[in-house]
Amino acid sequence: MEDKKWDLAALASIPLIMTLGNSMLIPILPQISQQLHVSPLQVSMLITIYAVVAILLIPIAGYLSDRFGRKTVIIPSLIIASVGGAVSGGAALMTGGITAYWIILAGRFLQGIGAAGAFPIVLPLVGDMFKEEDDVSKSLGIVETSNTFGKVLSPILGALLASVLWYLPFLSIPVLCIISMLLVLFFVKIPKKKSQSDHSIRQFLSDTKSILRERGKWLYAIFAVGGISMFILFGVLFYLSETLETKYNLHGVVKGLVLAIPLAVLCLASFVAGKMIGKNKKRMKWTSFAGMTLLTVSLVITGFSSQIIFVIVFFSLCGAGIGTVLPCMDALITEGIEQKQRGTITSLYSSMRFIGVSIGPPAVSLLMKANHWVLFVVMAIAGAVGGLLTLFAVKPEEESKTDNQAEIKTGPEVGLLMMRDKVR
Repeated sequence: MEDKKWDLAALASIPLIMTLGNSMLIPILPQISQQLHVSPLQVSMLITIYAVVAILLIPIAGYLSDRFGRKTVIIPSLIIASVGGAVSGGAALMTGGITAYWIILAGRFLQGIGAAGAFPIVLPLVGDMFKEEDDVSKSLGIVETSNTFGKVLSPILGALLASVLWYLPFLSIPVLCIISMLLVLFFVKIPKKKSQSDHSIRQFLSDTKSILRERGKWLYAIFAVGGISMFILFGVLFYLSETLETKYNLHGVVKGLVLAIPLAVLCLASFVAGKMIGKNKKRMKWTSFAGMTLLTVSLVITGFSSQIIFVIVFFSLCGAGIGTVLPCMDALITEGIEQKQRGTITSLYSSMRFIGVSIGPPAVSLLMKANHWVLFVVMAIAGAVGGLLTLFAVKPEEESKTDNQAEIKTGPEVGLLMMRDKVR
């Protein structure tokens, strides 16, 4: 792993920059709305269109990465994301009002296309680069930590840039994407494939259907847990952002700093979990279950009070729960699929995470119209469902002394090979 630290650093820059490119806008959406003279619903579409486009295109990007290579997909995707940022920033600089809004929306559409072929492809590429499962788990923990660190940094950086020029966050995206592209281009060395397979679309669909039929129970469980985790995370962030502004009159950098507290805890938990789980799949399962339990209990307790200190403390514990879950899910799904189909399956997982991102804020917005207790009970129920899926749907077996292949049993099925035909 030591000889690939620059490769890993370059790859870790992708989730950091993709997260900044989207999440920097969240704390400044009210400011954008005022500048462009559009409604809150219209300005929220700047986030929604990015996520929806990514959801639709991530599986296609995964297939293309399996067929033509990870780097071949990542580099053009970063270029497209940078063009999207430039279009949005240029529109804000040279036009105004509703005209600027529609051009910015088109730029965000392009960014979504770029995002689909960037971060989701990093997960299978990490699995390709390392032979030892322990190295894969640690590396995925670093990648997930970079992703969460982007979430920590984004509200602060977005508010700082917007305090200079409201459209500066858009203009920063091309710069960030180009930096990441150059790092990947020069530092990431793709391992050679043992065989060059050239599957047709029909073969691809057949293989994907076969994997989902054979291993569907534990794969669907991991998909669901990833989506639930991101649903709760972005729902919690939306609630906290709205509450800080409307109830406590916090704006700009101060608001960004408060939002960063639970995200910083999430980032630390993600790093520790990635280091701790190693290649022990039972440990991954129980670490995930502990994280979902902590998440659920924290949400239930938060329902009893809306005092800001109380909420931030238990939101931070909620963040710690999510931070322990995500690296485990990443490792289980990346190490459990053979190399030639890894991009496709991990991309489906990434799509589920994006669905959670896109559903979280609007769902919480509707629930906030009910009352504080109902909101957190509903989110706690979602967390409990994720915990039960982790507990009962995925049951990893330890490696036996005579067989290096790890096994997973799913529900009533025992001994289903999870690591069959893994490229070592």
